[in-house]
Amino acid sequence: MGDKSESSGSRKRRRDEADEEEEKTEAAGDADEAPSLEDSLMFSDTLVALRIMRAQFPRIDKVAIEPFVLRSQLYSSVKDRTQVDRELETLKRENMLRIFKLNTGQDDHAIMFLEDYLNQIERVTKRLEENKKSDTEVLEWFKKYVIDCKLEPSIDHQELCLLLSNGGKVKDEHISLLINGGLLTRQLIDPNMYWFAIPNIGSILKGLSQGRKELLSLLKRRRYKEMMLAPLEKKRLRFSPLDIRFHLRDLIGSGHLKTLCTPTGLVVRVSKD
Repeated sequence: MGDKSESSGSRKRRRDEADEEEEKTEAAGDADEAPSLEDSLMFSDTLVALRIMRAQFPRIDKVAIEPFVLRSQLYSSVKDRTQVDRELETLKRENMLRIFKLNTGQDDHAIMFLEDYLNQIERVTKRLEENKKSDTEVLEWFKKYVIDCKLEPSIDHQELCLLLSNGGKVKDEHISLLINGGLLTRQLIDPNMYWFAIPNIGSILKGLSQGRKELLSLLKRRRYKEMMLAPLEKKRLRFSPLDIRFHLRDLIGSGHLKTLCTPTGLVVRVSKD
């Protein structure tokens, strides 16, 4: 029993530290005034990294999306990838966050705090109710009976219907509403399997793919395919609503870019193919 309470206490301490770090970042003001990436590139703890990146998530016009973090971004900021995976698994089991498989790349995953994900679902509910859509009760069933029970990024049709039936009689229209509302996407290989999805993320994912190409192209045009981090992170991308810091963390974590320490500061360089 002593060990259990000790680990629980250390978890609480860890979260308190993470909250303090997030408050410091938010106090720094807008994204333009936030600490430079060079000063906040590495973290020792996955939860701290998640909190900071959540606070630094770019403000995006015309898209109602709660902050999310890519797994690759965590890999760029916490040295031990095994530690990241292990701590994400723990946080997922504690129902603090959810992990979503994205369709932008073979190993792209988005992480969203559960509270933010529930807020995102609430936005969908309000929109559907305003459009006089019927059967919106399935969204409550989904929140109450599916999300808490199914922590994995996918679910099959039979299990989905079984869990939803705790709320009432499940109809085809209910499943269609969850898909059309952006909460589920069908898997191409097996139409009886669904990925859990983040509503309204479609245009952001398009920008994510385009921003990756734009940033890599920018660096590849440089003489040594590199640039000092400080001036690089002040640049604005034309084809992505996400800021350059978001893309830098992602591309460093996925291995497309690497950083080098020099006497004048950090240099970002394209990794060799």
